[in-house]
Amino acid sequence: MLRTFTYGTLIFLSALFILPFYWTFITAVKDVSELYQYPPVFWPSDVQWENFITAWFKQPFDVYFKNSAIVVVMSTIGQLFSSSLVAYGFARFQFKGRDVIFIVLLATMMIPWDVKMIPLYMEFNMLGWINTLKPLIVPAYFAEAFFVFLLRQYIMTVPIEIDEAARMDGANAWQIYWRIHLPLMMPALVLVGTFHFMNAWNDYLGPLIFLNDQSKYTLTLGLSMFKGLHETDITSIAAITVLLCIPPLILFFFAQRYIMDGAIGSSVKG
Repeated sequence: MLRTFTYGTLIFLSALFILPFYWTFITAVKDVSELYQYPPVFWPSDVQWENFITAWFKQPFDVYFKNSAIVVVMSTIGQLFSSSLVAYGFARFQFKGRDVIFIVLLATMMIPWDVKMIPLYMEFNMLGWINTLKPLIVPAYFAEAFFVFLLRQYIMTVPIEIDEAARMDGANAWQIYWRIHLPLMMPALVLVGTFHFMNAWNDYLGPLIFLNDQSKYTLTLGLSMFKGLHETDITSIAAITVLLCIPPLILFFFAQRYIMDGAIGSSVKG
């Protein structure tokens, strides 16, 4: 009886999570005449697969995709390198005020992005970076507090004797970081990379504030172009939304084992 109740509850909750994705998908392949029918159409009478192609070419989504790919790839590389390097410093180096600085770093997570929005715009405007992709890429090269915390916790699970043995063999701090800790941190790095990929891929407010030229738009900003003053192209919005979900799903499918290992390893010590 308990097992039946558990399975039933899991199936019900799974259906609740799947339903929005299912409804978005069938909206993308519906004919316009079926969008507002009552009772709702739960499967279209004629599946319009061409809606995906039509929606893609209604706007220059090839340009938007290129911009999003540049932002995601470059910022993810920067985030992985900077966060892992800072985490290594906090986990392995002893210096005055280390714990205080680390607490201050963690405290920055309590500052909402909305509070930093205007100062960041003014700073990037003085640098001449407005309407470029730099504001969406460069900040990732200065580490994220949450990712530093995750990676620091993971490094602290590695015995210090490994570092001492490497030093006895003549390795310096950089070689220990690059040749020992980076490979050992791979599950945690995949976790961090996945988190940042999702944040950068789905970011809407950042491109909205820093980008003016349509040729610089990312996919999420291009998606908003289907919403006009007097009408909204719901079918195209649903079609592009389905396409936007594919890269994160593929990433999670291949990285799920490392994500679980990284999450567990990062929470062992602290």
